[in-house]
Amino acid sequence: MVAIGSGIVTTARLSDIAAQAGVSEATVSRVLNGKAGVSATTRQTVLAALDVLGYERPTRLRQRSAGLIGLIIPELNNPIFPALAQVIEQVLSRHGYTPVLCTQTPGGSTEDELVELLVERGVSGIVFVSGLHADTTADHERYNKLIGRQVPFVMINGYSERIAAPFISPDDRAAMWMAVQHLVELGHTKIGLAIGQRRFVPVLRKVEGFRAAVQELLGVTEEEADGWIHHTLFSVEGGHAAAGVLLDKGCTAIVCGSDMMALGAIRAARQRGLAVPQDVSVVGFDDSPLIAFTEPPLTTIRQPVEAMAIAAVDALLEEVGGNPAQRAEFMFQPELVMRGSTGASVR
Repeated sequence: MVAIGSGIVTTARLSDIAAQAGVSEATVSRVLNGKAGVSATTRQTVLAALDVLGYERPTRLRQRSAGLIGLIIPELNNPIFPALAQVIEQVLSRHGYTPVLCTQTPGGSTEDELVELLVERGVSGIVFVSGLHADTTADHERYNKLIGRQVPFVMINGYSERIAAPFISPDDRAAMWMAVQHLVELGHTKIGLAIGQRRFVPVLRKVEGFRAAVQELLGVTEEEADGWIHHTLFSVEGGHAAAGVLLDKGCTAIVCGSDMMALGAIRAARQRGLAVPQDVSVVGFDDSPLIAFTEPPLTTIRQPVEAMAIAAVDALLEEVGGNPAQRAEFMFQPELVMRGSTGASVR
């Protein structure tokens, strides 16, 4: 057995830690008992595994936090945001920083209020996920003021040339091209897009990608392509409403701006007595946790969450360390994940 703090880690638990860290039980034992012969990287990996599994670190192995890093996300209802937050927090912890998660909720604290709270707490930096930086109608001067206060930050999902910061984004245009091409190869000739409000940068890019794909792959005009696009809310209810409109227009396949919208689209199809994918094919976006276990399992475009999270933290910590990261957008390639919600067109 290996002693940890005031508790004991049994052999079974030791094997769990070893499996999580991808090392041998002997290596875990050496780390936990403070023995030599283990590299700094391996030692940190074992300690991170300990944290992930919920075990308390031995007192002698606890490190003083390198500082606080704020993480502001829009909501927890959409599972892609907690998934992204979890990876960011894990990466920050591996670097010795303590993440402070702030969530915006309707009627709750605004982004500006959360930023002020974090700055007052003396955070070393802030990660913004799908914040006001992604809203083309928002006043982006707020971020320039933050720069003036010498608080480093990095943006995920949404780009603005008016903000001097590192940006991390999935290639939304390429994502829509992948989805449309997949459906065209299945024989669909009338494909709809259920997407969020026009003011958001990721929405505008998805629309551009969708429009270009259907024009080139199906030979439709820009006007026809725009008729297959319906803007709505990024929610199950929004997807349900949009699908109703697109089905009325004769679409046999629907690409959605999020997995939650895709679940709403499937519900709308079923309420009309249509089967998915036999009558209507549906594609989501995100590849949220557990989405592979829906009925049918959802075909979706996977955001490269881990790669984006690591890049965001790396860029921010460069800033925190006094080495300014490139003031540019770093684009990450999404991936089409084919499952059971798409099939050959029968019309």
